[in-house]
Amino acid sequence: MLSTRLLGTASLAMLVGLTIASVARSDDDDAESARIRVGFQIAPVPLNYARKNRGLVGLGSYIMNAQGGCNDCHTYPAYAPGGDPFKGQPPVVNSEQYMTGGRQFGPFTSRNLTPDEFGRPAGLTFEEFKNVLRTGAEPDRPAGSHLPPILQVMPWPVYGLMTSRDLRAIYEYLRAIPSRPDNPAPGP
Repeated sequence: MLSTRLLGTASLAMLVGLTIASVARSDDDDAESARIRVGFQIAPVPLNYARKNRGLVGLGSYIMNAQGGCNDCHTYPAYAPGGDPFKGQPPVVNSEQYMTGGRQFGPFTSRNLTPDEFGRPAGLTFEEFKNVLRTGAEPDRPAGSHLPPILQVMPWPVYGLMTSRDLRAIYEYLRAIPSRPDNPAPGP
């Protein structure tokens, strides 16, 4: 009788634990689904979903456009004429130069993150992209350059703390945006 009661108590405890874990997982799934939906709504350019994970594309858009502020450095100017929130205007992202780089930070210029002819954001494989965000190692600093081999403006020490899944989502989103040449009119 005692062992039956202990078995019943243990079974109940396990059931409660599984239920709590299931609810927590469900809440996490709901939160991620909401971020993905918002990511699709706020993407400032048309997205190409062919051979891409649609959920990661949406999540990557959310991370880049709602959390990361990537547009502020990798798009110049960041906002379209008449759409600059810093001038009290309703925000409109400069979709023509979106992620084409060109913002100057002293001797440094933000990189074009749009996909190259092979569909690689900034010309990087995912492993190279992840390494840049984790270590700050400049992937193509010319030999003999007077500039340091570590990215000086990019906030890689913070972005490098993201999960591999978040970094994969950013990469997948960047694969989905239009490929464009480097910004022809870089500026401050």
